[in-house]
Amino acid sequence: MLNSFQRVQVLIEALPFIQQFSGRIVVIKYGGSTMKNERLKKEIINDILFLSLVGIKPVLVHGGGPIINSWLHKLDIEPKFEKGIRVTDQKTMEIVEMVLVGKINKDLVTLLNKNNNCAIGLSGKDGNLIKASRLFDMDNNFVGKVNSVNIQLLNLLLNENYIPIIASTAADDQGQAYNINADTVAGAIAAALKAEKLILLTDTPGIMYNIHDNSTLVSHLNIEDAYQLKNKDIIIGGMIPKIDCCINALRSNVKSAHIIDGRIEHALLLEIFTSEGIGSMIVS
Repeated sequence: MLNSFQRVQVLIEALPFIQQFSGRIVVIKYGGSTMKNERLKKEIINDILFLSLVGIKPVLVHGGGPIINSWLHKLDIEPKFEKGIRVTDQKTMEIVEMVLVGKINKDLVTLLNKNNNCAIGLSGKDGNLIKASRLFDMDNNFVGKVNSVNIQLLNLLLNENYIPIIASTAADDQGQAYNINADTVAGAIAAALKAEKLILLTDTPGIMYNIHDNSTLVSHLNIEDAYQLKNKDIIIGGMIPKIDCCINALRSNVKSAHIIDGRIEHALLLEIFTSEGIGSMIVS
């Protein structure tokens, strides 16, 4: 427990960051195993609410991989991945959309609105928020990519102090639904909004030279450093789309991208409001 002096010190350290980022947009991607931990989920929601209350404009993009996998297993469908991205046939696409849009999105909206009527749940289909197309030239694989983002809709909500909560599905002009990697959606939205920060909450401490050794965490790096780590096969698997979306966002004038461990209590606040941060920060 912090004593009174320590509490004051925490507030003093946070104040310059609150002043610096007030009025700025921060896009947060939430997913991974933390979504199945109710305690951590509530803490993340409270952190997002805190950001809003101090004047920051959060946009929450979510996936739901572990929960999708649970439902697929219940239906005897084996999850398949390629380079960290889910392979999505038509039957899997139906489950993905039902879980992401119908359950996870509304659960998150409900949690935020228990404390403040400020959350609006969306998928890429709502208001044509995201226009998508097929990522791979393969029949019966409905993995998508982001073609465009309707920033007018997002700015309308943000200017009225709502927190958009966005499920990572969208459709093309013909109405075909696509499953899009949530990191990719978050990066595209951050780029379109020219956000101050893109923050990816993950199941790892960040980028590490050795994934089995937390002491090898890379706290600060730039785009060139990230490319070198990819070329050396230090960044592999599910970290690849995370790095790619961070690089794309930074090239679109997002100020910084962060990959942090969502399993740590108040990870968002520690990354934004302390000098040291807790994960990997990438800058252009």
